[in-house]
Amino acid sequence: MDWLWGTGWFWLGAFVVALLVNGRAAFKLFVDWKGMLTTCRFVEAAYAGLDALPDETALERAPGGAPVFLHLVPAWEEPAIAGTLAALLASRYPHGRLHVVLATKASEEAAPHPAMTASTAELARRFRASLPSWQQKMLSVVAMPGAGRKAHQLNWALRPETLGVTLGEGYDPRRVYVGVSDADSLPDRNVYRWIAAQALAGRAAPAYQGVTLSLANFAAHDARGRVCAIQQSSIFIRVSIARLINEARRVRWFAALASRRPRLAHALRPVFDFCFRRSQICLGHNQFVRLDVLQALGGFPTSGATEDSTLGYALGARGLLMAPLPLLELVDLPETKDKMVRQNARWYKGVLDDVAFLWRAWRAAPTAFNAAQLCRHIGNKVLEWPIAAVVYPVLGFLGWHLAYRFAEHPVLFALGIAFPSISLGLTIWVGGIVTQDLIESLARYFPRAVDVRRTTLGQKFVGTFRCQTYWLLATRGAWRVLWALATTGRFDPAKTDRVTR
Repeated sequence: MDWLWGTGWFWLGAFVVALLVNGRAAFKLFVDWKGMLTTCRFVEAAYAGLDALPDETALERAPGGAPVFLHLVPAWEEPAIAGTLAALLASRYPHGRLHVVLATKASEEAAPHPAMTASTAELARRFRASLPSWQQKMLSVVAMPGAGRKAHQLNWALRPETLGVTLGEGYDPRRVYVGVSDADSLPDRNVYRWIAAQALAGRAAPAYQGVTLSLANFAAHDARGRVCAIQQSSIFIRVSIARLINEARRVRWFAALASRRPRLAHALRPVFDFCFRRSQICLGHNQFVRLDVLQALGGFPTSGATEDSTLGYALGARGLLMAPLPLLELVDLPETKDKMVRQNARWYKGVLDDVAFLWRAWRAAPTAFNAAQLCRHIGNKVLEWPIAAVVYPVLGFLGWHLAYRFAEHPVLFALGIAFPSISLGLTIWVGGIVTQDLIESLARYFPRAVDVRRTTLGQKFVGTFRCQTYWLLATRGAWRVLWALATTGRFDPAKTDRVTR
């Protein structure tokens, strides 16, 4: 039994595995910390320069014309749709260059939810009738026949016949940006001005992803819900936007290397693409894609449960970089624990669906970048998402335990103790303290006043030491999908219910 209780090869291997996993966990938390700082500085710099953006008059008179925005809002059973439409129409942009389209389903019009006073489309038409005539021209409603998800609604609104009516004949798709917001979105009034300023300065990107925070209904949540709202928001600022910022920096660095050392860059390209490039994350709201790019992709991807993540992969596979957009948008967080689990289950189903898309992309073009997208997606999302909540605590404890088996080796003992301790400390520091402080620092830029401060000792304690609550709910969502697939062979992702609040 020496192999079990001694310090033989079995336990040495377990020690090395625990060491690597704990070291990776600590490194990821450090990267997340840095990512949050990067994103917050990016946001603060943008809001400090808002006064320098061209106003509506300057945009109207800009040589060559400012971009045209076609903003789509896919909706189904949304009783509060008027709030989002009003926020979009109140944006600071020339009226003739902004078109808002609500995309609903004909099935809802035929059988509205009994808890709603009218269908979503009818509520939008009533809201439109209350607007002055110049704003009525900016808003239109389309209803998709038949079945389909969000992507199908978006594509229905992008049909050539619909575009001809909305944008007028002779529009240039290279000058049109298609925006997407959810039916609970509260966007910043200056988002169109910011993108237009980039375009007029010759820095236009084919696509943009803005900063989204799940804090619109923060006051309606209990203590646990508020912790989850902060944590879900932190994903967007420390991963989604930070990745877009850093990806652009890496690409610029490699382009500079290629201009100075073309042969070296050519030899290093596969290594760079496989080891240092990252997949782009689309969120499906506060998102803008140039119309000609969307048309080249065949519209919004319909192959999976989440068209936004697939769109990010499709853009990356075509060599297109999505630019970060620093202005904020607020959205709701589901109000109950079960709804949060359902939301994460839908997202995880999208993760599984994206495997087939990435596999086809790699088979069509077996590049190092496409291979990296596929491998990282499977490792970091498909596999890690369901098991992280169990694996990291278990291996953290195992790392501490095994360190004492190697107490006679000072270096191994120190590493065995240090990595899980650092990982645990950073979990509390980054997830429970720094995340809260940084989101509070962004509160002055919110499109609507929301008090996210922890005002009591109980809120501070729960927010700090239960910062992993949201991740546990996300894990439950992933296992709900896996269990359904294992037992029934299918999982039907459900939409977030905003009727029965």
